[in-house]
Formats: sequence, C-alpha cells, structure tokens
Amino acid sequence: MADRNRTHDRPSPRARHRAALLAVACALVAAGCGSGDENGPAGHGPRPVERAPVQAAKPGLPGMPPLLDAHDLYAADRPGRLAPQVKDFPSRIYVPNTGSDTVSVIDPKTYKVIETIPVGVQPQHVVPSWDLKTLWVNNNRGHDLTPIDPATGKAGEPVKVHDPYNLYFTPNGKYAVVMASMDRQLVFRDPHTMEVRKTLPVNCGGVNHADFSPDGRYFIVSCEFSGELLKVDTAKMTVIGQQKLPFEGAMPQDVKISPDGRTWYVADMMADGIWVLNGDTFNRPRLMPTGKGAHGLYVSRDSKHMYISNRGEGSISLLDFRTGKLVDRWHIRGGGSPDMGGLSTDGKVLWLSGRYNSEVYALDTRTGKTLAKIPVGQGPHGLAVYPQPGRYSLGHTGIFR
Repeated sequence: MADRNRTHDRPSPRARHRAALLAVACALVAAGCGSGDENGPAGHGPRPVERAPVQAAKPGLPGMPPLLDAHDLYAADRPGRLAPQVKDFPSRIYVPNTGSDTVSVIDPKTYKVIETIPVGVQPQHVVPSWDLKTLWVNNNRGHDLTPIDPATGKAGEPVKVHDPYNLYFTPNGKYAVVMASMDRQLVFRDPHTMEVRKTLPVNCGGVNHADFSPDGRYFIVSCEFSGELLKVDTAKMTVIGQQKLPFEGAMPQDVKISPDGRTWYVADMMADGIWVLNGDTFNRPRLMPTGKGAHGLYVSRDSKHMYISNRGEGSISLLDFRTGKLVDRWHIRGGGSPDMGGLSTDGKVLWLSGRYNSEVYALDTRTGKTLAKIPVGQGPHGLAVYPQPGRYSLGHTGIFR
C-alpha cells in the first residue's frame, strides 16, 4: 500500500478523473455491455459471444428451482445424472403410434419392441411429468391423457382432457400447460389432477410446441397452421407478444433455447430450416436452412450441439452452439422420415420416430451411423426416451432442467 505521506506521488485531479472513467469503462466491458451486432449475416448463425446470459441477473419465476449453471441451462442433463426418483426405472423407448392408437415400448439394449400398450384415439406425444414420476400419453382425438408408470410400464386410467395435442409444465411445477391445437387454446391445469385452472384463447392456428426462458418468466409457442409465434407470460398466463414468420406458408414446429439462454431456435417444416431469434426482444427472426422438413430439436448431453431432424429428406443436421453454424449432416440408412424423439441417458444414441415409415431410428451421436430401424405401429410421433437426466421436466418428449 502506498505511503500516505508521499504526497508528491499522488495523482492530479485530472489524472484521477481519467482513472475513474477508465474504471467505469472496464466495468461495463466486464458486464458485457458492449454495443454492436452480435448476429452474423442471415443464414450464417450468431457470432460467438462469451458474455454471461442477461437472464441470469433477473429473479426467476417464484418457486422455480435455481439453475445449476447460469451459463448452461442444460447443466443438469449430463450423461447418467439421473434424479433419485427415476434412477431405478428401466430404460425404455415409448413410441405413440397415432394411426394405431397404441404405444410401442422398445428395449434400447435389444432394439426390439417388448410391449404394445393400447391407449386412446390418436396419441401424439409421450410426456414426462414435472416431478418425473409419470409419463402422460396425449390422446389428441380421444380427448384424454393416459398415464403410464415408468417404474412398471403399466398404463393407468385415462384422465379427461380436451384436445391434448401436446403438454408442457411451468418451470415451478405449478401448472401443466395443454397445447389445445384445434381448440386454439393454451389450457393451464393442475399438474397432477389435470383440473382446469385457466383457459387462454389464442389468436393463431395450431399451437403445438414451446420452450421456457432461463428465468421461467415467459415461454415461446409455435403456431403450426397460421405460421406464427406467441410469447406468453408464465405467471400472468397471458399472451404478451405475437408475430407472423416472414415466410409464405411457414409451419413452425419444435422450439428450443440455446444453452446460454440467449438464442431461440424454431424448426419450420415448410421453410426447410430453423428460425433464429432473441426471445427477450422477440424481434424478427432470420432463417437458417438445415434440410427439407425441419422438425425436431435436441440438445447434446455436453450442451455443445443441437440435433435437427429433417423429416422430409431423412437426415439430421448438427448445429454448433458456439459458432452458430451447421457442422454436419447425417442421412438415415435407406432413407426415412425422422420426427420427434430424444437422447439416451449417456447421450450416445439419438432416438427418433419415423413418422411416415412406421419405424423408429437409433443413431450413433459420435458418427451419425444408423444403428437400428425398428418396426412399430402406424404414424409414430412424439416418442419419449425414459428415464433421462435432469431434475424436472418442462414437458414435450423431454425438456429437462
């Protein structure tokens, strides 16, 4: 420490003023307050950034478990990190067959169907509950949900729910959110009994997929039939933003947020790519071409890549989150129609339903090699790999935090 009596070494007022300004500037840089466009040219992905997500400084949705890592939303999804309540569940692939009104159950070790469970009319997705204890089969046209106990693989009594195309859960576990596609509604329900708590009519067609912001305070929903996106306030259960995608005939599908919480991706089966946008500002998105019929979005266990299923051409594209660019494309052996699915517990196998081929695909995530094509029922759709790592489920075929 400097000697207080050595006044001849003390800086002048002007020097002290300059030093103060420099300190402020350095603080702003450290906080990530630099200006400039963080996005690259259209179709080339965002430029890499090293700043902490802005959302991490905001208070989260009341009751929501805090993030394990403010820089990685998927930090709880590392290989083998199973929650205590699911660690003893048998590893299975649950496949809803929309045309057969059944769920095919696959043993991932043998690549064989070991059971076929009758369910309601037109099952669309198999959805893990927020507390991870139940799998809900969304019987869209049967207007009910079939619960499956993942510990035993046995189905329970159906629960009446109108138009359950897809199902999500708020990050605090307070509500189940039913995507009532044909009813044009988001229906907030009790996550256990499925009793209605609030019905939110929406002015768009075909609400189907969603994901939540890092702080859980809002979620973005795709509207398949009208080519729109919604931004919904989670706590208030109200629409706070709506926009039409800038592509004639757009049909948005799966929605996924990047590990750092800064970028949102929306697959579009008619635009043949993914839309990239900032969820906070809900600005006009830009399109990144990936392949014909882009459909499902899945984050790797190390949070470095996203797998994009291109249903119309039988391929899977790989996005590098760090660079925001596509780095590879795998083609299913003999072709196929990869739709929805999930990753194995260890992250080494990507499982996808073959919507128009009555089959399920298993792909090696290290090489892209097709490991198996497994015959199932008609119209396999939103299959769930279960159990998977994570502390709680946000719904769909398995979005875990």
